Amino acid sequence: MSVNKVKKYLEQFNLADKIQEFEQSSATVKLAAQALNTREAQIAKTISLKIDNKIILIVCAGDSKIDNTKYKQEFNTKPKMLDKMEVETLVGHPVGGVCPFAIDSDIEVYLDNSLKRFTHVYPACGSANSAIKLTIEQLEKLSNYKKWVDVCKLKD
Repeated sequence: MSVNKVKKYLEQFNLADKIQEFEQSSATVKLAAQALNTREAQIAKTISLKIDNKIILIVCAGDSKIDNTKYKQEFNTKPKMLDKMEVETLVGHPVGGVCPFAIDSDIEVYLDNSLKRFTHVYPACGSANSAIKLTIEQLEKLSNYKKWVDVCKLKD
């Protein structure tokens, strides 16, 4: 199970016991915010995309979405989300539980500027009913991110 991979990964940082698992689903931003009793914006959602044959993850605030123009300026291509059926196979976590932890080392992680307005955010932990509260500095360290990007905009 994917959440167990994340727990094992977070053990090296003494954070495995900080993972929260819920009876109810936290697979969407709205459900995660309800389960955590926090604002939707503070949910750090992870979007799985493909550039040619390379998989990338963009972690962004729950109240944002990919801005096609900004994305194209950053990556020189249009955003192409992974098909729902590809996500678990290619990333290692199911839809609703995708996170930047315990993933294949070939996958590049980018953190979007939309997260910088928060001191704490809540990414998933490998399952559709898990999350962890992290500071932005912890997210940076744990995600092994490549760089900060500005590829999102607030949802309408």
